[in-house]
Amino acid sequence: MAQPVGIKDVARAAGVSVGTVSNVINRPDTVATETRARVLSAIDRLGYVRSESARQLRAGRSRIMGLLVLDMGNPFFVDVARGAERAARESGLGVMVCNSAQSPVEEADYLSLFAEQRVRGVLLTPADATGRNIESFRRHGIPFVLVDRVAEGTTECSVSVDDVAGGALAVRHLIDAGHRSIAYVSGPPGFNQVRDRRTGAKNALAEAGLDPDALRELPTDRLDVAAGRDAGARLLGLADRPTAVFCANDLLALGVLQAMYAAGVGVPDDLAIVGYDDIEFAAAAAAVPLTSVRQPAVTMGALAAELLLEETEAEADTAARPHQHRRVVLQPELVVRRSSLAAR
Repeated sequence: MAQPVGIKDVARAAGVSVGTVSNVINRPDTVATETRARVLSAIDRLGYVRSESARQLRAGRSRIMGLLVLDMGNPFFVDVARGAERAARESGLGVMVCNSAQSPVEEADYLSLFAEQRVRGVLLTPADATGRNIESFRRHGIPFVLVDRVAEGTTECSVSVDDVAGGALAVRHLIDAGHRSIAYVSGPPGFNQVRDRRTGAKNALAEAGLDPDALRELPTDRLDVAAGRDAGARLLGLADRPTAVFCANDLLALGVLQAMYAAGVGVPDDLAIVGYDDIEFAAAAAAVPLTSVRQPAVTMGALAAELLLEETEAEADTAARPHQHRRVVLQPELVVRRSSLAAR
């Protein structure tokens, strides 16, 4: 295997010192025009690519931002990554995207990787409900921002959506459509989003003069389509099946929809369904277009990246004002489609 071209090879080909090549790469205005042209020609001819990792070690600052999300199979997190990447690119940084697969063990492994790579900072949607992974990562002194999660019990920045308001939007819509028997297909109990959306759903029932404890909860251990299908099967097995279901995210809702379709249960005539996230697939490709609570995912990712960049720049500039951690809470929006339109 051929050895990669090094800076010494460029210096030899151009007839200059290694220091001159380094100056052409990092401080080109300090090198005479003719010499600079000769070095650039050698770089082009040899195909030299500088070692970014070595440059980062010398400078002590990486040009990479880490992003660790729960599930890259969920288009919601793809949109979060798009927003973060856009903001990072505008500042000359790249984004290393990793997927914890909702596993605290994998989350810990990726956080260790980020620390080893000395990333500029990390955007994180935690999978570990205990907070131990965050506590361990904090010891490295690398800034991080929580995404899609309020920074409860921590001082770090966070960007999230008001999930209590979102849960209320979903169930208020179902109540307005005439439903009184409503189920909630939830997710892992340790996830704040699951808890807050349940709180909002119960708040909407109470506001309507209904018993909030009458909300039938069908817990799941994951937030994916397969878990939704399983919840749908359990719904079908209930003797007093609810007339409407609110799901903690769109993937669960799509799984419930698949289960109903396979069993010949009409949506929305026999069961109304509302999801959460408003992923593109739920609107455009589902058998029945899905009513959903929209989260501004791209905006969330961009704002989180901007907060992280603001913090890292403040740390690098000793003359700058100290960074003030902030909690940004965005508002959700209900998008009504055919899956919930039939009144009871």
